[in-house]
Amino acid sequence: MPHLFEPFITKHLTLRNRLVFPPMATAKCQADGIITQDVLDYYRQRSQGGYIGMIIAEHSYISPQGKAAAHQMGIHSDDCLPGLRQLADVIKKDGSKAVIQINHAGSACEPALNHHPTLAPSPIKNIRKGFLPDKVMDKDDMLQVIEEFQLAARRAKAAGFDGVEIHCAHGYLLNQFYSPLSNRRTDEYGGSLENRLRLPLEVVTAVRCEVGPDYPVLLRLGACDYMEGGTVLEDSIAAAKMFEKAGVTILDISGGHCGYTIPEASAQPQGYFSSLTQPIKQAVSLPVILTGGITDARAADHLLVSEKADLAGVGRAIYKDPAWMQRACEEYLL
Repeated sequence: MPHLFEPFITKHLTLRNRLVFPPMATAKCQADGIITQDVLDYYRQRSQGGYIGMIIAEHSYISPQGKAAAHQMGIHSDDCLPGLRQLADVIKKDGSKAVIQINHAGSACEPALNHHPTLAPSPIKNIRKGFLPDKVMDKDDMLQVIEEFQLAARRAKAAGFDGVEIHCAHGYLLNQFYSPLSNRRTDEYGGSLENRLRLPLEVVTAVRCEVGPDYPVLLRLGACDYMEGGTVLEDSIAAAKMFEKAGVTILDISGGHCGYTIPEASAQPQGYFSSLTQPIKQAVSLPVILTGGITDARAADHLLVSEKADLAGVGRAIYKDPAWMQRACEEYLL
């Protein structure tokens, strides 16, 4: 019977265990996105001892136009590379795998932070943030965003990260294209599921071409909006198959416009996205990461043994307590 902390091996990525620390924004970078000593210390505390198999560094903006929040981590410029190299080294020092998430916020950008027009697929207020975009994207805008994702992936690899994760969840730009709540386009980028996924798939294809066939490309998918008229599980099963074909290595399942949680999450069992991950896991051959309120190692172990997913993501528990995983190993494995 598989155990939470046994080695987990995929075609492209070997992990010493099946525990993932998913992206958690720290807001500890400089105003220009450059990594600070506070950021390095934060990740050093959580990677110390190598107890966590894979650490996915927080969402990093691929261009100033796509910046979501103050002091967000940046991967938009080669000026970011020295700090990114330090961060990758810190995470990997004791054996954890280091991945970095790359993102464009689209209409979720805070206007006060941004001196560029905010972009979106349609002239609709961002559902989570309430911001109205300045501009509906045209083909040139899309080509620019694709190139920015591609260059960000290049920097991630050059900095020494073991993989890169594309953010297509939580109401950010690629999720805005995917969800019918935010995509009302009538061209080839709107309407049908295939059309709404066109830009996310073009980003995946460009990133895959940039990093090569063997470099891990993860994708965080907002697999359900939990809102009337939004994405549902059946959409995401079909999307998962398309992302697999496009070259994604691992699917990291979360919510869409609802964010990283679900309605009445406090009343749900740990791993509340398992109702999404299990059928998606059954539909593709890719490893699937399950997150959602996991705070206990035994609960994570049960979810994996029950084949709800292949990897378990523990976010807020480790965010609040850097020693959570060490104690789980020392107490639970004895």
